[in-house]
Amino acid sequence: MQEHAKPAQPATVAHNRGCCDSLPFHDRRDYDNAARGFIDGFHADVIRRDRDGRAVWDFRAYDFQDTEVAPDTVHPSLWRLARLNNHAGLFKVCERIYQIRGFDLSNMNVIEGDTGLIIMDPLVSAEVAAAALDTYYRHRPRKPVVAVIYTHSHVDHFGGVKGVASEEDVRAGRVRIYAPEGFMEETVSENVFAGPAMQRRAQYMYGGLLPRGPRGQVDAGLGKGTSRGTVTLIPPTDSIVEPFETHVIDGLEIEFQLTPGTEAPAEMNLYFPTLRALCVAENACQCMHNVLTLRGALVRDPRIWSYYLGETLDRYGDRSDVLFAQHHWPTWGGDNIREFLADQRDMYAFLNDETLRLLNHGLTPLDIADRLKRLPEPLASRWYARDYYGSVSHNVRAVYQRFMGFYDANPAHLNPLPPVESARRTVAWMGGAGAVLEKARAEFERGEYRWVAEVVNKLVFAEPDNREARELQADALEQLGYQCENTTWRNAYLTGAQELRLGVRRVGGGQAPDLVRSMTPDLFFSFLAVRLNGERAAGEELALNWTFPDLEAPEQQRFALTLRNGVLTHLAGRHHPHPRVSATMNKTDLDRVAMGRLTLDAALEEGTIQVQGDADALARLFALLDDFAPGFDIVTPPATRMD
Repeated sequence: MQEHAKPAQPATVAHNRGCCDSLPFHDRRDYDNAARGFIDGFHADVIRRDRDGRAVWDFRAYDFQDTEVAPDTVHPSLWRLARLNNHAGLFKVCERIYQIRGFDLSNMNVIEGDTGLIIMDPLVSAEVAAAALDTYYRHRPRKPVVAVIYTHSHVDHFGGVKGVASEEDVRAGRVRIYAPEGFMEETVSENVFAGPAMQRRAQYMYGGLLPRGPRGQVDAGLGKGTSRGTVTLIPPTDSIVEPFETHVIDGLEIEFQLTPGTEAPAEMNLYFPTLRALCVAENACQCMHNVLTLRGALVRDPRIWSYYLGETLDRYGDRSDVLFAQHHWPTWGGDNIREFLADQRDMYAFLNDETLRLLNHGLTPLDIADRLKRLPEPLASRWYARDYYGSVSHNVRAVYQRFMGFYDANPAHLNPLPPVESARRTVAWMGGAGAVLEKARAEFERGEYRWVAEVVNKLVFAEPDNREARELQADALEQLGYQCENTTWRNAYLTGAQELRLGVRRVGGGQAPDLVRSMTPDLFFSFLAVRLNGERAAGEELALNWTFPDLEAPEQQRFALTLRNGVLTHLAGRHHPHPRVSATMNKTDLDRVAMGRLTLDAALEEGTIQVQGDADALARLFALLDDFAPGFDIVTPPATRMD
């Protein structure tokens, strides 16, 4: 039990109980599908990391969800999904296809070839992937892994690869790795330029800092949460580049359908004609997905997402007996599959088209979100179209952002005051902190939690040390979280409440070593430019040549860097004719610098980097780089941290 968390208020209890009458809880088909094909679970309570014994996955964490009746602090529909996502273990999908669920946020699929195994999407981390494969081996022949397939470029679909295959086997040709075109570029780049901020925001989205319990984190929508093991990556050996490609892998025919720009920039579906089985990757789940994820990313394109789902339905709908994906449970039966794909197609089309219709009538993002509270019937009553992960509210705002940007055309919003200054002036106009608190407490008692959260946030930003304001803001966010059907909203609200009460926990960050090693020098220098403090660098000028003799491609061996006007730019495959300083080092040593295992001073001292010209200028450049704190403030102004 969380000592700081409070019970549900009467308005929240009434809200959650009222939802039971408006949703089809009598439909139990998902319970049957989630349990279908079950063979065995993991034969221990936790999966541990070998080197330090720390648990990377705990199967006991959600034992509190053993009752079907939702507690008052959890939306009944979310409680239903959380219980369905608790089905963990090895499942048979159809002949030659097995699925390991509940070992991580995503599923790992094992496809039996003629002589070996094809592993599809080996989870987030190596430890859980290895445990998943061992669970499979307890019941099926111990054939070697001969291929790995990454369906798309998100970490929960490749990070555990070294738990099922080794770089040595890949280099020797014993294991092939297949991925959609652009996989490596998207995998590395998405989490680099805004990586520190994404990691921090992901703590809110997934509830990683919340205790598991009925007043804390109960689910993550696509699964229970993310494992905390070792993230790994082995680059693909084979890229799927054509819209449709057929390959025979270990005797099994697989047709690949590229779906770029859908749920991920690089993604693909797979069809197994001899098995009449369709894998839709993460393009169709048992819930609404995100057009813009709350952790932050580029806005996705629901129009093209809908188009590819229609193409999948048209091409494979009449030829499939089972549909499975990289999250949740499969769908069996041709009619069910066709209805599922058609509904998912229509869902993303509606979000796109209806938002565009309303914005062309002049409605702003918040106007549209308030007007489109739900999908049209009967789509709104389909469990697989509910707001468990994405939501109608934040998805329609994302569509608006994709087409129109951040500005809603109201000149009053063109150049508003920054949050702290606006908050101070607003609180003063409202009569000061005491008046705000008095009115806000009255609104809280009436159950107006959205308004309380909005108005008291002004007071928290105006007076971040005002304990009464922080507590009332936390109370309002907490009740909003308890009322949420959407897992990511609940996690965000409750994490905000926790940090208002207890302060920000400082947890480690940083990129996984395999991801860092996969960064090209071009990407490294682009991120170096992001880290440059433009204010302090103003007035500095530097022409710098950088050489990587251990790289084969000429365009990756030589770089010309220019520091000027507070920005750092570079050109690949070029050198300045008259540089102020030149640096030479191997890419492998650059990786050590990027991972924080080697400083510039140490590299110079040990001779890892050779410098010609003004070595002090190179040192000054590195001194102008910012380091990003892994736990910056979100629900309080950035300058106020509680240690």
